[in-house]
Amino acid sequence: MTQTNSELVRPGVSGGLADVVRARFLLKLLVRKELKVRYRGSVLGLLWSYVKPGVQFVVFYVALGVFLGLEQSPTNKGGLPNYAIYLFSGIVLINFFTEALGNASRSIVGNGGLIKKIYLPRQLFPVASVWVSAVHFFPQLMILLVACLFSGWHPSLLQLAAAVVGFIIVALLATGLGLLFGAANVYFRDSENFVDMLLMIATWASPVMYAWTMVHDKLGEAWFTVYQLNPITIAVETFHFAFWLPTTDGSAGIPPNLLSLWVPLALIISAGVLLWGQLTFRRLEGRFAQEL
Repeated sequence: MTQTNSELVRPGVSGGLADVVRARFLLKLLVRKELKVRYRGSVLGLLWSYVKPGVQFVVFYVALGVFLGLEQSPTNKGGLPNYAIYLFSGIVLINFFTEALGNASRSIVGNGGLIKKIYLPRQLFPVASVWVSAVHFFPQLMILLVACLFSGWHPSLLQLAAAVVGFIIVALLATGLGLLFGAANVYFRDSENFVDMLLMIATWASPVMYAWTMVHDKLGEAWFTVYQLNPITIAVETFHFAFWLPTTDGSAGIPPNLLSLWVPLALIISAGVLLWGQLTFRRLEGRFAQEL
């Protein structure tokens, strides 16, 4: 039987993220492996997903909500009502992004031994890192939901849908940047340090610990527009809209045109980053085994 040239495929050339879909069973195995390895020998295991954000929340709440007066009280009318919910709804999303991008950017180098031995879709490793981070995100989300219910949470379907879209924005962005820096890290190990710096900035460059109105008042309309171009900023604001706002009287409001303009734009930007990361990854992956 003869084989035409159109059926030949050069070895080592992948189909991109389509290969991840086709190899979803391997993806499932990688996620399980990552979870087992991470908590091997740990007494608390997955409970660390509750403990770490809990400690982080307490530290930030005491420092910012109590000491700096961001929590609204009878003596501080300028603070935010239910600041604890406001803070934690932003923290859980930022934690997901920082863990997903941090681990995805190191995933190729970290699995260098496996990559040098056998061929399998290399995109599986960054994508698996994002999925593992999503597993850790779920228990934090459950804590947030319980806290919201105790605070009189009454969301609408639109607000719940906004939260889902906010998560999708972050997942797309983390996957795209994870592919980009995961590939770059094979050739330039300085990429890890750049990612660490980027993650440090991400925590403070979005309205997680402060209100968006502070940014608007300080920077003015023009620079606030630039500030809103950050997809993480929009995703955090959708979480505030979904989880924090329904626990208040609604007077605080949301940024203008959040749902009609900024959310679609953030989705487009995140999808563009994903495409950029995928194209860069496919361009560089041919020499991964040699470089590792």
